[in-house]
Amino acid sequence: MRYPAAETAEKHSRILSAASALFREHGFAGVSVGKIMQATGLTHGPFYNHFESKEALISESLHDASEKALAVMDAASGTPEELLAYLYGYLSKEHRDAPGQGCLLAALASEIAREQDARSVLTRHVVAMTDKLQRLFPWRVKKNARSQSIQTLSMMVGALTLARAVDDPKLSEEILREAREMIEGSQSKVRQSTHSRE
Repeated sequence: MRYPAAETAEKHSRILSAASALFREHGFAGVSVGKIMQATGLTHGPFYNHFESKEALISESLHDASEKALAVMDAASGTPEELLAYLYGYLSKEHRDAPGQGCLLAALASEIAREQDARSVLTRHVVAMTDKLQRLFPWRVKKNARSQSIQTLSMMVGALTLARAVDDPKLSEEILREAREMIEGSQSKVRQSTHSRE
């Protein structure tokens, strides 16, 4: 039986969203195709009408998660205040406690490093995030904007990863707070530098 194209596309999107969330929560090995299909309310059988393999689903779900994350970043790029709010949201307890809906880098980078076919998707995502930070943030020294954007991205992902990994709630919150304060300090220097030139 052939389904209407719109219905097929909707099911495909549901599978991607469910897989993306489950992978970020449990890792690639911790999620079976059956579990993904169960989460979508579909039976196991139709999976192969949409994807050749679990590996193909991994790559496509990462690409889908990347596109959605970059769109959120673009939506926050109107003003320096919005960008700062985006970074604070990234380094929040809410983001820490919701890996299934959060950053794919913090949730899956170490696993993707072992998945040869998925590394190109991650690479494109890192490049895109770095480019956006470089273009959208009012960096103090423009000639060092790329370096500063890489440093900021590394600090964000590293802080979130550590905050999730430790079993001491106070330490976890301290890690996030220190990362936010580092960003705030950097932006204060930008504002001071800008005012001094006016």
